[in-house]
Amino acid sequence: MTDRPSFFPERLALLPNAEAAEFLTEGLLTGREDVPSIKLNQVTEPLPHSDRRGELLPVRDLAEDAMAYCRAQGLKATQADAWLAPRLHAALRITRREAADPGFWNYFALGVAPDYAVWRHLAEPKDGKVAKVATERFRGQYHKQAFARLWWAAELFRDGGDYAPVVTACGNQDIFNTALRMAVVNHRPTAQAIVRLVAKGVITTGREVNALVGAVNASAATLMYDVIAPDAERESRPLLDWIDEAEDARQVSRTELPSGPAEEPAPELSVSTLVDYFSDLFADAPAEAASAAAED
Repeated sequence: MTDRPSFFPERLALLPNAEAAEFLTEGLLTGREDVPSIKLNQVTEPLPHSDRRGELLPVRDLAEDAMAYCRAQGLKATQADAWLAPRLHAALRITRREAADPGFWNYFALGVAPDYAVWRHLAEPKDGKVAKVATERFRGQYHKQAFARLWWAAELFRDGGDYAPVVTACGNQDIFNTALRMAVVNHRPTAQAIVRLVAKGVITTGREVNALVGAVNASAATLMYDVIAPDAERESRPLLDWIDEAEDARQVSRTELPSGPAEEPAPELSVSTLVDYFSDLFADAPAEAASAAAED
């Protein structure tokens, strides 16, 4: 199985798509080879900042601890998502603009934790074919790439500084596969309402999650959620302060959820309004919703 890189520089880096492609070999994707880490680090670009947020070993340790946590608890690899997503987000303390650079995540998957990417995403062999990791887990869209998907799930489903909704969201793979890629979850009350329905047990199975998200997305075409359930105006200062605090922040806890930026949470009235609306929406047309989710 693919092992941890043999060489780590002190800092994270950027790995452009063109350079990343060279390292996506059949041997890596099937978990039979390691990434030539020294060669890889010769073609990277430095981060645009030089503060503590760019230190490599703290986030490398998180990836290792996520694997160790699942192995110790006898959990499936998929269950690492809920543990790692909030901690990765809290450890990196990056902005959405920084997270939108695919080169950052390319480097994370190939230069920091390719062993994690293989461990987490190596597919089961089918029809006699060799088990393989999809290339998009190393170099792919934000909702598919092994680490970008975790960061964006934490960013979109956190409620201000509270990561508890992230744990719920990341504990359900159908939210990852369906809701994360939909623009509607950028509306915080919508994201929180979806998570709350899962947490309350109103929505339990993967089929029901897909049905709910399909109904929510379809309804958004005719109903503006930000009108019936307005979000609080978000200020940049809490996020910037949180980023500045990275210089003196302690290591992210492995046993307790960290705290995110001290932003105002989504308005409770807006969330509860959408919980009621989505509950009725799902109850009225589950079959149609499931079909819409499948076609999206």
